[in-house]
Amino acid sequence: MARISNSHIWKSKFKDRDVTDEGLYLNRRQIMAGAAGLGLGSIAGPALAAPEGLEPNPLEDITNYNNYYEFGTGKTDPAKYASALTTEPWTIKVDGMVDKPGDYQLEDILSQVEIEERIYRLRCVEAWSMVIPWNGFELNQLLERVGVQSGAKYVAFETATRPDEMPGLRYPVLDWPYREGLRLDEAMHPLTIMATGIYGQDILEQNGAPIRLVIPWKYGFKGIKSIVRITLQDDMPFTSWNDANAREYGFYSNVNPEVDHPRWSQATERVIGAGLFSSRRETDMFNGYGEEVASLYSGMDLKANF
Repeated sequence: MARISNSHIWKSKFKDRDVTDEGLYLNRRQIMAGAAGLGLGSIAGPALAAPEGLEPNPLEDITNYNNYYEFGTGKTDPAKYASALTTEPWTIKVDGMVDKPGDYQLEDILSQVEIEERIYRLRCVEAWSMVIPWNGFELNQLLERVGVQSGAKYVAFETATRPDEMPGLRYPVLDWPYREGLRLDEAMHPLTIMATGIYGQDILEQNGAPIRLVIPWKYGFKGIKSIVRITLQDDMPFTSWNDANAREYGFYSNVNPEVDHPRWSQATERVIGAGLFSSRRETDMFNGYGEEVASLYSGMDLKANF
């Protein structure tokens, strides 16, 4: 078991079969001494402490309060409609500046990695937040496998586009398909993961099944869902929200309480599930992961490069 951050992330390694339901996961804070006898593999009690002592949100919060516009613009729309998405089999095209381009089956990708447990804050650009226990693997493992070529500077991602299964595609909210991108050093950072589960269970469609991106120091919309294509390139990728409104959604979209959204403050956030009298907290720079990632932006004007 390895703690890879001083206060914001814990990880443990386990195989896909070692799943843990939400109730058992939360109760283990009281029964850590008996964890070894429960057949939980290498998931040990201490690794389940949430960042800074925060409790992960219940699965009900995580799976019923979502932004996934391919299924509608309402927070409950994804939970209503996303189950129509066919997630097996699933193929990810990897192309561009890589040594081994091709169409990779998800099961083949997962056979080459170890799934880890990561408890991360999620901060939405809409100024709300959750704490989510993801399961997944570091994106750098996949990029190293396909061989990033010299000169590649960015990684572009694309979401599935299936009008028969995604009713939100009928409306021109964005220029479909949904696309996102990272600088290569951001993509290779060990905090950046490809998530395949929550609470040790397969990730649900409304949360981005069967595989999505999670970058905990950036606003949530950077975490593109249901990924079908990854492209390595030397120029800055097209990103959907930046294309729709560059004044409101920058390419970097690092969590920054000092840079307000044009229509609301980013200084505080509404904590989903926190209750009536403790529902807001001050927003942390880089969502609290500055010690790990601030060096990526050394010398940059983070107000100009928002």
